[in-house]
This record gives sequence, C-alpha cells and structure tokens, in this order.
Amino acid sequence: MPTDAQIARKNEEIFTDPQLNQLRRDERAVQNDDWIKALLRGGAFGTLATAAGEQPFLNAHNYVYDEAQNCLYFHRSPIGRTSTNLEHNPRVCYQVVEMGRMYVSSEPLNFSVEYRSVIVFGTAHRVGEEEASRALRLLLVKYAPHLEFGVDYPVSAAQCPTAAVYRVDIESWSGKMNEAPADHPGAYVFK
Repeated sequence: MPTDAQIARKNEEIFTDPQLNQLRRDERAVQNDDWIKALLRGGAFGTLATAAGEQPFLNAHNYVYDEAQNCLYFHRSPIGRTSTNLEHNPRVCYQVVEMGRMYVSSEPLNFSVEYRSVIVFGTAHRVGEEEASRALRLLLVKYAPHLEFGVDYPVSAAQCPTAAVYRVDIESWSGKMNEAPADHPGAYVFK
C-alpha cells in the first residue's frame, strides 16, 4: 500500500503532466484509433465539461462524431451556463461511455463495472448557419433516421433560432476499457 507521501508525489506528477490524455492504468488503455472512432460514432450521448474560472460544469448532450472533420457536434440553447462558459473559455473535455456488467469481489477495491469510454480534449466553437445546418442533418441521421430532413425537421439552422450548434475540434483523445471474463462469478447487469 503506498504511503500518503507517495500518493501525493504521484498525484503531483499527474497534475503537472502536460499530456492530458495520459491514463493511470495502462492495462485499461485502448490505443486503437479505429476502436475509439467506432465508440464515438455509436455512443448514445456524451458529457461535456466546461469551466467558469475554477468552477467546472458538466452537461450531457446528444452529439454526433464527424470523422472526416475529426470533430464532434452538439446543439444547445444560445443562452445559459454552457453557452456562456464556452464563450469565455472554449477549452473542453467530452466523454462518451458505455456501461457493461457490474462485478463483485471479496475486496471492496475490486467491486467494479465493465465499461468502454473515450475522453476527447479540444476546443469548442459556435458554428455559422451553413455548418450548423450540416451538423443538424448529421444529428438527425444518427438519432432519428426515420425522419426526413426538410419534411419532419427544419431544413436549415436559420429555421431553428433557439439552437446554437457547437463544434468541438478534437486535439487529443484516450480510449479506455474495463472488461471481466464472460464467466466472472457474480457478474450482473445493473438496472
């Protein structure tokens, strides 16, 4: 068991490391960009982290990953905490995660959950009408493929004045996975 001093030194190393996407547990790291892109394409929603001064804020969003542009798109109200934070500090962190089974152990430290996750670091920008219209179309295709753009949903961002569309330009990312063996005793699906 590490001492408090050893823990403090290690945490200071992590805090001052300029590589934000460095993982503490190498055995859970996923270095495969195709795996990361697949999770970003298929994730149900993501959580955006912004900051106002030293106060962090989290907000869950529907999003779409645009692989060709290496960015994420989401939309918000143009008024509110998230939009205000992004105007003043466009640096963001965005996480997409999928939960698997829970599994137990006789050791509390090993009571855990299976997961797959991607954390993206980047800069967010509110986009103009043409790019916003394209992003809204991508969001519709992902979340409501049964609807038709221009028939069931507005054709352009100009027709959605209450929506501000943001693009997160991806600068770095990390993939991470924790998976127990299929026959792990006591593994169960949390409901």
